[in-house]
Amino acid sequence: MRSPSHLVACCLLVLPTTILAQADPQTASLSRTLVKGAEPHHRVQAARVLGDSEDPEALKPLCEGLKDPSGEVRAAAAEALGTLGEVGGLECLVARKEEADPAAKAATEAALGKLEALKARAPRLYVLFTGVKDTTGTVSPEWVASTEARMRRKLAQMGALLAPEKEAEKAAKGVLATHKLQGYRLLTEIRPGPQGGLKLSVMGLRYPGKQLIGAVEVQASGAEPGELLTALAPQAIEEAASSFGWKK
Repeated sequence: MRSPSHLVACCLLVLPTTILAQADPQTASLSRTLVKGAEPHHRVQAARVLGDSEDPEALKPLCEGLKDPSGEVRAAAAEALGTLGEVGGLECLVARKEEADPAAKAATEAALGKLEALKARAPRLYVLFTGVKDTTGTVSPEWVASTEARMRRKLAQMGALLAPEKEAEKAAKGVLATHKLQGYRLLTEIRPGPQGGLKLSVMGLRYPGKQLIGAVEVQASGAEPGELLTALAPQAIEEAASSFGWKK
């Protein structure tokens, strides 16, 4: 296991626009293109990029894409939902199970299979994620919320079962006993970084309880705050997993 004070620094100069969050104009533009674009091939491309975005906010426009007049676009939206890997997409995919277009129907069924498999996975750990606090006073609320959503997504991808807020200690212990899991509480802060950059600091504690396990920080500079946080959010969870012993 790495030292609790393990610090990882990364320097970001350019980030792909395809991974910017919904708070960014580029992603918002892709969502508008998918829903309102005049040409089907433009809508298809927008769906594919959103599917690759790893952005939880891509879920809503992709679900809207399942209602597109073009079967090609509906197929692309369904495939993109499977790629995105948000189990929240199950509801809108189930609603389209009677899809008439053969290609769109096949894509819908394939995406349903992927998301149902994700939902059925046995959890690996139990996490109370308390959200993200901006200590800099400079990050917009939209980007704070986006950072939190991306961290939650990464936790889910790693097999974490997320605890509800204000859960009673008895209930938490019951979940841990039933699933034979370790429980963790994560406290996350956005802090100033060097040279105008940003840091994401994650403190890990036992859950339930407040025994300190350790802390990790990841930092980046050389780009806009939203771009930095887009990259740092999943990296912070990766570092926490490594330092706190989640990876086997």
